[in-house]
Amino acid sequence: MFSITINGRHHDVTVAPDTPLLWVLRDALGLSGTKFGCGIGQCGSCTVHVDGSPVRSCVTPVAAVAGQAVVTIEGLAEGLGGPVGEAVRQAWRTIDVPQCGYCQSGQIMAATALLRRTPLPSDDDIDTAMSGNLCRCGTYNRVRAAIHTAAASLKKGA
Repeated sequence: MFSITINGRHHDVTVAPDTPLLWVLRDALGLSGTKFGCGIGQCGSCTVHVDGSPVRSCVTPVAAVAGQAVVTIEGLAEGLGGPVGEAVRQAWRTIDVPQCGYCQSGQIMAATALLRRTPLPSDDDIDTAMSGNLCRCGTYNRVRAAIHTAAASLKKGA
């Protein structure tokens, strides 16, 4: 059994230590916002925050997050991303980033982590931070525009 904190709530889960966090989130806890994309940590659809850092939940064993705070896209929607998370979510709506939307929870989680580290990122900063998040629909230009929009709104509100 593992004790984990997901979106500010404590959970005891009985799974094998090497069970990917993604499947604990989706199957054991019913948090379906984190998506399965590739299963090898290459596409970014499964990105969550562990103690504030973006990680790929499809390749992160549940044993590795015991005692750490995990935030999913649902947690961001609940306000656990703070002003940065809300600015990113609002920018995504303003710019109308998604097409199919499948990768967007991972994109939003990665963008939120980027803006926490780098409040006014350059295009190169964005490209580097977002390079591991694949979008089958090719919304990369809108993703970049939304990150700049979120950064500007945070700077304006500071």
